[in-house]
Amino acid sequence: MAQALATAGHMVVAVSTATQDLDEALEVLLPQAKRLSDTQILEAADLVLLAVPAADITATVSNLSDSWRAGQLVVHLAAEFDHEILSEAFAKGAIPLAIHPAMRFTGTSLDLNRMKESFFAVSAPAVALPIAQALVIEMGAEPIVIDSSARASYAEAIEVASNFSAMIVNQAIGLLEQAGVENPALVIAPVIESAVDQALSKGHRQIKPEDLIGDA
Repeated sequence: MAQALATAGHMVVAVSTATQDLDEALEVLLPQAKRLSDTQILEAADLVLLAVPAADITATVSNLSDSWRAGQLVVHLAAEFDHEILSEAFAKGAIPLAIHPAMRFTGTSLDLNRMKESFFAVSAPAVALPIAQALVIEMGAEPIVIDSSARASYAEAIEVASNFSAMIVNQAIGLLEQAGVENPALVIAPVIESAVDQALSKGHRQIKPEDLIGDA
């Protein structure tokens, strides 16, 4: 996401020294970025991306409570929370934004093209919502506003679509390997793509027991 913002003209000033295990990848993706402590990043950056696990957001914001500044944009990327989880930063005058990309990242430049086909869920105080939407558009994606009351359902939908589809594909490839099929991923790909296209075109419907058996 930082690379996408850099492509849109933003200056990526730094990445956290806590990401040392990713130094090689970051050197390729963000060669201009310095390695700074979290406190130093907050001093230098007008926009801060909190790319941490959802369970760590509150603690991360709290640990940096003395470093947030008025007018600074702070973004978390978790599906299940809206901007209100950033309340401690907001209390210091920072502008809280929730931006969740509804896609799976590979950690390579391929993600930049995939963003252009993706939707990002956004949440922010009413006066700041256009900022969140503009950032998403700058990254090449499409913003959709998800209310606080709908965040749990949205997060569950993303998790089901991501985890279960990956698990099912993995299982299907394994079965084809057992059957002695060469290049099982290539064989199963058209089946999966056509099934997904059909499911998307039909939209939501109640699943019946016979649907789980499949057509003969």
